[in-house]
Amino acid sequence: MDKKYDLHDIVEMKKKHPCGTNQWEIIRMGADIRIKCGGCGQLVMMPRKEFERKMKKVLDKK
Repeated sequence: MDKKYDLHDIVEMKKKHPCGTNQWEIIRMGADIRIKCGGCGQLVMMPRKEFERKMKKVLDKK
């Protein structure tokens, strides 16, 4: 299976963060994925399945 995203990629989520941006950097991958907000730097961890449902597209591959 081909992965659509990888560690340190910048992704766009479907909903905006309260700080006003919807760009996030993937900083940890496993069963859970941790992402860092591109605007304010807040860290959010969510299950991979939930992340894949909420992610819109990959903006920048690292």
